Amino acid sequence: MASRIELSWDVKEADHQAILKPLRAYNVANGGAPAHENFALLLRDSASNEVIGGLHGAIAYQWMHIEHLFVPEQVRGQGTGSQLMKMAEDVARQKACIGIWLDTSSFQAPHFYQKLGFSEFGKITDYPPGHSLHFFQKRLN
Repeated sequence: MASRIELSWDVKEADHQAILKPLRAYNVANGGAPAHENFALLLRDSASNEVIGGLHGAIAYQWMHIEHLFVPEQVRGQGTGSQLMKMAEDVARQKACIGIWLDTSSFQAPHFYQKLGFSEFGKITDYPPGHSLHFFQKRLN
């Protein structure tokens, strides 16, 4: 089979799917179906009921991935972030997860996750320049 490589800055969804579909099929054939589930813990303003933050994640291959965690400045330092993480851990246990993993920037909350029992398993320096991206995991019993 002859082939060529082409750089595209205008990636069409069909082109993305042409890469993703066989990759997913390969992954399922070798690792099994991931039974991917998204979830969120929504932090709402008590007066307006507006979502002002929270936690968004996904479960696949019996691991929970915390994709986003945001606690507004005005409610930080009150245990809200810890409560969100404890609730996520409870969900992970209910779903029989092996563990939880996440990434965070050096200017965000690496020490917060360490205090919650997460251990660092990787780091990319200068992402963004002058900072680093940290990867953490916590295995569940």
